[in-house]
Amino acid sequence: MEIHIFDGFLGILGEVGLALLPLIVFFGVFQVFMLRMPMKRLGQIAIGFILTFFGLAFFLQGVHVGFMPVGELMGKSLGEGATVWWLIPIGFILGFAATFAEPAVSIMNDEVDRVTGGYISANVMLYTLSIGVGVSIALSMFRILSGISLWYFLIPGYLLALILIFFSNQTFIAIAFDSGGVATGPMTVTFISSLAVGVASVTEGRDPLADGFGLIALVALTPILAVLILGLIFTRKGGKKFDESES
Repeated sequence: MEIHIFDGFLGILGEVGLALLPLIVFFGVFQVFMLRMPMKRLGQIAIGFILTFFGLAFFLQGVHVGFMPVGELMGKSLGEGATVWWLIPIGFILGFAATFAEPAVSIMNDEVDRVTGGYISANVMLYTLSIGVGVSIALSMFRILSGISLWYFLIPGYLLALILIFFSNQTFIAIAFDSGGVATGPMTVTFISSLAVGVASVTEGRDPLADGFGLIALVALTPILAVLILGLIFTRKGGKKFDESES
């Protein structure tokens, strides 16, 4: 298979430039009328924008030539195998591992650790979110293989999340719903979703559009449940002390 690494790279550069342009304009307006930072600091920020620009461009190019094709090929190979039900534990492992590589997850975990003074450590958050995402990928593989509708997972899942809210403290509720967003980062969306589409495309009676997608909805749900359950465990073990110290 012939791969042209930089095919379409100029288009990617243009898209990233358009995406960053509003941020640069807003920053410029704030700099002129409010911030008025010194030139040395502006130079550092400019370097940061340049690094962000090229970092996003190279990442998106890598997604198009690497992550997505490989994910889809892996999904097709696994879906055509004799023991397709192995996709469920394999999905859990891949989801667990992908969360470790999510930059947004790492940033959020560090912020939670810093703001709570280590009460909720970054490692505890990382393993909680990784387990949640792993479960969601395993459920997605089960859904594709069995043909069960996505509604049978989403409706009970969000109802359970709403019920758990009434038994959780405010700290974990806020973190939980942010966790659902950060878990659906570029690693999961690009690689794991391509894997699911690949599996659905070679599974008899499955439609890649109807069955291959919907995975991200589950990925957004299960970390919320995982963090809310973590909050219940903390509360049961005397975790109310953190709320008392905040008040």
